[in-house]
Amino acid sequence: MLGTMFDNLILNFDQALRALAAAPAHALPPAAAAGAIPEPALDADERSRAAALMRVNHSGEVCAQALYHGQALMAKTASVRAHMQKAAEDEGAHLAWTATRIRALGGHRSLLNPLWYAGSFALGAFAARLGDPVSLGFVAETERQVEVHLDDQIARLPAADHESRAVLEVMREDEIRHARDARLAGGVSLPWPARLAMRAAGKVMTTTAYYL
Repeated sequence: MLGTMFDNLILNFDQALRALAAAPAHALPPAAAAGAIPEPALDADERSRAAALMRVNHSGEVCAQALYHGQALMAKTASVRAHMQKAAEDEGAHLAWTATRIRALGGHRSLLNPLWYAGSFALGAFAARLGDPVSLGFVAETERQVEVHLDDQIARLPAADHESRAVLEVMREDEIRHARDARLAGGVSLPWPARLAMRAAGKVMTTTAYYL
């Protein structure tokens, strides 16, 4: 028992380090790969705005990693644990893509990412403790809200930044799939106070990460 707890501690510490500090390990999706779309000619203000928007999305992917890791750790069944681990792998690609775009645009990752990770991990673990149907419902609602967020981010990107837009569009399709899969796996609808609280927490993160 002690050995299992220690193994889980080491695993989750490693996952946190990878989410917060690892260099991008996933190539951009084909639609946004180097050469598929010419690097945009942006002025200084457009480049700064695009980098800030992609920083917001990178922080969102840090949160997604943490949520899924916390939910996988506390999942009640092996099937739901595997579901969360697979979703975390998909989000790991998103994390790398947004980091790559931030670097290409000359920006920086959010200084508050460790805080976002810790809070999201605790929230994911708490949701999982309420049972697998609630945990899966939490995934579905989170991804639904992320879909709305990505629609807004795509609209706010500089018109010439086709590469960042292509990345976000692929991410959006993945988030829609994650939400659908979570509902099909047995996720329940969350009560409206929980949905509103999630939206408020997301607003705090996105507003702060844009600047920090």
